[in-house]
Amino acid sequence: MSALVLVGVPGAGKSTVGKLLAGMLDIPFVDSDEAVEARAGKSVSDIFINDGEPAFRDLEIATIADELKADSVVLSLGGGALGSEETRERLKGHTVIWLQTTLSHAVTRVGMNRNRPLLLGNVRGQLSELMTAREPIYREAASIVIDTSELTPDEVATAIVERLPESERK
Repeated sequence: MSALVLVGVPGAGKSTVGKLLAGMLDIPFVDSDEAVEARAGKSVSDIFINDGEPAFRDLEIATIADELKADSVVLSLGGGALGSEETRERLKGHTVIWLQTTLSHAVTRVGMNRNRPLLLGNVRGQLSELMTAREPIYREAASIVIDTSELTPDEVATAIVERLPESERK
């Protein structure tokens, strides 16, 4: 089984659904932001503040490349990871699942989370801009698209499993 890669804006449910999906398929779950933090020895917020976004993106690209080498993994990517052409190239051959959501659902789910450096300030405005900018990239990369807006995380994970090719279900 190749990697199952979850993409989408903050608040789409990537981490929550990813853990459930990995449990259903009995394979490991990796959150790319957590893997970057482990690699750097500091939080994503600290990397942004102390080293800048370019340093974070370089770490993110390298971390995702390493994680994609593993077979049978559910990998949740940070919302901006597909901004890297290198990462998009590496995703070819893997199942990429775009978790869509509406702006209002994303805002509700994200709330005022201070651990999201790109959403500081006007959360709704920032999310709206991110959604508009990233939608074409998500659409291009996605093998499967699931609208999470009106579904529970369990329903989303089940919908993903149902849409996977038989060979990916184990």
